[in-house]
Amino acid sequence: MRLYLSSYELGNHPSTFTALVRGSGHGWLIMNALDGADLEVRHRETARQISNLARLGLAASELDLRVHDAESLSATFAHPDFLWVRGGSVFTLRAALARSGADALIVEQLGLDAFVYAGFSAGACVLAPSLAGLEACDSTEDAMSLYGTVAFDGLGILDRPFVPHLRSPKHPESAALTRVAKGYALEDKPYWALRDGDALVVDGNRVALL
Repeated sequence: MRLYLSSYELGNHPSTFTALVRGSGHGWLIMNALDGADLEVRHRETARQISNLARLGLAASELDLRVHDAESLSATFAHPDFLWVRGGSVFTLRAALARSGADALIVEQLGLDAFVYAGFSAGACVLAPSLAGLEACDSTEDAMSLYGTVAFDGLGILDRPFVPHLRSPKHPESAALTRVAKGYALEDKPYWALRDGDALVVDGNRVALL
């Protein structure tokens, strides 16, 4: 399994991400954490993410989970070298993954080490065993209005919650996520604590917080 999970954007170690990528460097960009955003904002942000990846030598195309079910997604998904999953609302992203069947497909393919899963903020948080506690930072309203459901189960790829933007005063969610982290600590629940710039990297049996 190969993971590059950043607190914010590509983080301070993008070369570590690219070193994990095998093949020709073609992959999918998943933007569904922004399903509740203004369409023009989403369009600009999609273009920006593709451009950022291109500067690393990676060619990404958007995989919009809104237009897929499990059958069509399986046919479209093919054999990417990486996924880049943008942050936003973790609950909206989780609902999109579930409705499209992408959650099961990602778990299966990561088990086969078929591609690198990479992303930031909500794109990393969704891999936890549970999303409980993150409602203190991310509203569940968009997930409910867009998908009619709110799920608190994560994909279970990580062994503990992923808490980004800690000790990152320039990020508007830093204070809210500090409260989330304190809640986990009060429950004696371990979690991955990242400040902006940090990345959690998994390469087979090697796990490193950079």
